[in-house]
Amino acid sequence: MKEHSGSLDDGTKVDIWTVSNGGITLKVLSYGGIVQSLEVPDREGRTANVSLGFPSLADYVDRSPYFGALIGRYGNRIAGAAFTLDGASYALPTDGGPNSLHGGDQGFDKHVWAVEPFTSGTDTGLVLRRTSPDGEMGYPGTLEVEAVYTLTADGRWRIDYTATTDRPTVVNLTNHTYFNLAGAGTGPVQDHLVELAAARYTPVDATLIPTGELAPVAGTPYDFRQARAVGAQAVDHNFVLDSGITDEPAHAATVTEPTSGRVMAIATTEPGVQFYTGDHLDGRPHGPRDGFCLETQHFPDSPNQPSFPTTVLRPGETYRSATVHTFSTC
Repeated sequence: MKEHSGSLDDGTKVDIWTVSNGGITLKVLSYGGIVQSLEVPDREGRTANVSLGFPSLADYVDRSPYFGALIGRYGNRIAGAAFTLDGASYALPTDGGPNSLHGGDQGFDKHVWAVEPFTSGTDTGLVLRRTSPDGEMGYPGTLEVEAVYTLTADGRWRIDYTATTDRPTVVNLTNHTYFNLAGAGTGPVQDHLVELAAARYTPVDATLIPTGELAPVAGTPYDFRQARAVGAQAVDHNFVLDSGITDEPAHAATVTEPTSGRVMAIATTEPGVQFYTGDHLDGRPHGPRDGFCLETQHFPDSPNQPSFPTTVLRPGETYRSATVHTFSTC
């Protein structure tokens, strides 16, 4: 179902799309590919929205901390807002301290996408497309991007990304949904139990850029190999998934909310996941730690760190990434 959500200052129309399947209802804005709400049942069959967001388009435009957004061209940070590719240097916007964050201040989350609904067998969902022109936010190459949000009959939300380019470039796409499995607006997530399939993480400097080390989580506050409560620990780190890059989504994380009984398992083809406990949310309307993010991704600053898995995409190649969220109850 499509409804008119509003218009941007330049008159561009923004729609909100609603799709349902397998007990899940997903509402998506054409602006930024934003997941405005994600309703899933608890152990008693009662549904609630488990994603943080705003009620109005204006809030997303004016002050959103990437609630539910489709992120690109490059999710996470690039050091010094610059990188070199094939001997050419590229300057990017500085929107994360001295660094470039989430594709720049006019990244994919700030553009209207073309949206088309689909049904395939027992699956239903939305196909989102846009063309990112050569030089947008400093990135080389015209990038043709597609993101497919699929709801399955057995309670899964799958995201498939593809992209092609006409010039060598770098690409790292992700989704920035903040989750609270007890329901949006119910308070902090410190009681959520989190398990990450990651024996290593990427330590960062004072500006949140990886040092290049892949450090063991053992003996650190970032050891989530066995499920444990989020607690008071602030986390905003990239975790190195044990599975590495895979052709099909492999297990990355499981989160359990004991009161509602909701469980969310995440599988991905990506080598990393950014676990963020939402400590910098400003309270309008959601405060610090009212939600968490698990952003499947390549590592931050990969264009400047040759030892990290490459994020370079060349003409004739196709960027592919897939992440599956499986909802259940315990």
